[in-house]
Parts: sequence; C-alpha cells; structure tokens
Amino acid sequence: MRPFVILNPSSQGGKTGERAPELARVLAHHIGETEFIHTTHAGHATELAEAAADEGREVVIVIGGDGTIHEVTEGLMRASARGLAVPKLGIVGQGTGGDFRRSLGLEHRLDRYCQVIAAGKTRSVDVGRLTFRAHDGSPQRAYFINILSVGIGGLVDRYITESTRPLGGTVAYFNATLRALAKSEVGMLRCKVTHRGESREVRLATRTVAICNCRYFGGGMEVAPMAELDDGVFQVVSLGDAPKLKFFLSSLSIYRGKHIGLPKTEIFPCEAIELDLENEHVRADFPLDVDGEPLGLLPLRVEVVPRALTVFVP
Repeated sequence: MRPFVILNPSSQGGKTGERAPELARVLAHHIGETEFIHTTHAGHATELAEAAADEGREVVIVIGGDGTIHEVTEGLMRASARGLAVPKLGIVGQGTGGDFRRSLGLEHRLDRYCQVIAAGKTRSVDVGRLTFRAHDGSPQRAYFINILSVGIGGLVDRYITESTRPLGGTVAYFNATLRALAKSEVGMLRCKVTHRGESREVRLATRTVAICNCRYFGGGMEVAPMAELDDGVFQVVSLGDAPKLKFFLSSLSIYRGKHIGLPKTEIFPCEAIELDLENEHVRADFPLDVDGEPLGLLPLRVEVVPRALTVFVP
C-alpha cells in the first residue's frame, strides 16, 4: 500500500498548508506515490493514524510539528493496544519547536527528511503511557513520545497556543517561557518512583519537573542530555525552587545542557513514576506539558512502553 501522509496545514502558522503542493512533489520524487490527508481539527491526526493501522498501512508519514507527531503517536499506540500491527513512522518536521526530530538526529531540510525515509533505516523507540486529570477533573489516558513536564512547561504551552508565533520556534518559546516564569509557583511534589523493580518515595520542591524519553523540549532546550530513546528508561529532571530571577538566569544554561550539576537540579532514572501536589493552591498553575501540548493537571502516573514504535532515522 502507498505510504499514508498526515499533513497538518496549520503548523508553522499555516505555512505548511501553503507549501503542501511542494511538499507532495518532493516526497513523490524521493519515495514515490503517496496518499495525502490534511488534518482539519484537533485530534484528527490521532484518528487518521489509528485508521491507517486499521487499514494495514506499512508506513505513516507525519508532516507537522511536535504536536502533530504527538497526535499520530497517540493514534498508533491506541492501535497497538488493540493488538494491531503498527506502521513505521516517518517524520517531516514543519512545526514551531522541532524537539523530537532533534533527538532523532534529523537535519531540518525537506530533502533530508525525505532521503531518510527513502533510505529505510529505522529505530525502535520507547513511548510513555500516562493517566492524569483533565481540566474538568475527569480521568484521562494518553501517550507521549518526547517529554512530559509539569509546572512551567505547561504554562509555556498555554502561552504558545495563544501566540501567533511570528518570530520562529526558539524565540516564541523563549518569550512564552518568560511569561510562564512570571506566573509560576513552586510546587511541593510527592512522587513514587519505580526503577529496576524497586519503588521509593521522593519529595521535590520545584517550579518544573520533566519526565524525559528524549533530550530536547521547549524549542531546543537540552533538558536531558543523558536520555536515550530506546533504553526503556525515563530520565526525570527537576530544575528546583530557586527565586524567579535566579531560576531564569540558571535556566538559560538548559539550551546547552549545562544545567546538569547545578545545585538545584535533581536527576534520577525510572520506568514508572507517580506525582501529585501537596500544596493544593498551585494546582491550576502547575499544568501538564505533554509533547508540547497542554493536556491537563496532576495527579499523574507515567510508565514506559519499551520500543513501542519504529521510526525512520538517519
């Protein structure tokens, strides 16, 4: 069957939709005939990806940003949970942040994305499975492929969603981070951490904590330089409870991965983790950031699904 291409025309502020004919031509040049579908609403990429698995497609290609990749991951993992064979996943990055493609080592050039898919080399990567609370309080389940964070990251998502993103990914995320920092509160987190079959209790005082399958979030911040996509382990990174100005100054080092070793930074591995807040009054301002999407609130449980998806890589 022809590769199934899911294109988000709204990514990059609508530029991806404008470039759709060019994108189709370049893809066809490198990998042959494909079937293109444009998303039309939030969650549509999830529906399309699950339907592609239902149809027995061998390859799904996503054209969009980290949010679209997240939706496609959700659809493929729902299909996998039903016992279906899951298509291989090709990435053509066209979004604001580009964090997942950075961890894959994909060069941000259209021809290179297509050449990687055409070459056929793949890597099986881990996926995170989570349960959490929606903003209306209802229990929810979801998946993520890159990074899940709570605290400032969720606030950044909120402001990015409101933004028109005229200045590009890194600048947009930096501006949103400044706004989120001004709004942020210190969360007193109670955590149950499971690693190598043993569980322990951890308490964190922090403005943000990231559960990392990959290395980058926030438009190029290397929050977890030690993270590997396929080792069956998350790296949990807490950036601590420093006052806002000091937190901001130290957070600049995240773009180079130099926050590792700072006094307030805490890092530990796990295969599963549960988190909730002890200071209830900050709950509304301590939202989830799931692959760059503002999905909901604590309490949260996350567990790794080892090598759950196969992705084309350089």
